[in-house]
Amino acid sequence: MWWPALGGIVVGVVGYWVPQTLGVGYDNVRFELSGTLTEQALVLLCVFKFLSWSVSLASGTSGGTLAPLFIMGGALGAALGAGVSGFFPHAGLDVRAAALIGMAAMFAGASRALLASIVFAFETTMQPFALLPLAAGCTAAYLVSSLLMKDTIMTEKITRRGIPVPADYAADFLSQILVRDAATYQVVSLGAGLTLGEVRSRIAQGLPESTHHGFPVVDKERGLIGLVSQRALLDAGEPATKRIGEIVSGPCAVVFEDNSLREASDLMVREGLGRLPVVKRDNPREVVAILSGSDIRSANRQRLDEAHQAEQTIRWR
Repeated sequence: MWWPALGGIVVGVVGYWVPQTLGVGYDNVRFELSGTLTEQALVLLCVFKFLSWSVSLASGTSGGTLAPLFIMGGALGAALGAGVSGFFPHAGLDVRAAALIGMAAMFAGASRALLASIVFAFETTMQPFALLPLAAGCTAAYLVSSLLMKDTIMTEKITRRGIPVPADYAADFLSQILVRDAATYQVVSLGAGLTLGEVRSRIAQGLPESTHHGFPVVDKERGLIGLVSQRALLDAGEPATKRIGEIVSGPCAVVFEDNSLREASDLMVREGLGRLPVVKRDNPREVVAILSGSDIRSANRQRLDEAHQAEQTIRWR
């Protein structure tokens, strides 16, 4: 409980010497946009408002962010605008417009709400001439913030509590790849009438059955009836005379060639399977390929390799 009290002492001391830093501060925003504050007053307001606001938030006191960001951004923008006008008087720079752009850019950089910052600043002032510089300033602030900060001011406390917050919006890579582009088309199927002894003999001889971990089981009349794993085939508790069709695990889940890898991966998770038979929509009983977890991992590895090759050209340390 002492941290908010200590923060309040700092805020009170700063407010005693600079009373403009206390309160909500919408009057300061109005003064900045009207251009009535001197350059010295703008610098003092920006520095001391930042000091009291940052100490207040760091002490654990619940406080707003919109008005303080507008005050600091407006003061900084107006001060910079006045300085540029002093060096380049013929540039025709309006200090009030610089304050508006500073407000919006500060909020855009801190919150990374690019469009909201532009629209909000325009709706509060209804000055159409400022739209283009608003877009430029907010975009620059957004890019700088993205390069220098991992989290925004809105999500920093959440991430410090150990809750991951997604910051990027990207299309699901697996949803862009079809099953036909990743599946293995060298299918080794087993007939339902084969005995375990026959299959075990083929595995012992090093035939293709020995290199696979699972097999689709096909019946001459019914087509695909299920899957069987190599472990089940080699189970010593099963007699060699037993038919493959009697140990098939079911029900059999299948995936179509035109399904995405995301759909196939979700199906594997729901059914608890490590591989899926791939069939055609016009003949769902005929197995044309096998999709395994390693096939999905290979597709993901391709994405990682492509991302690794696209090296970053600008690095901030």
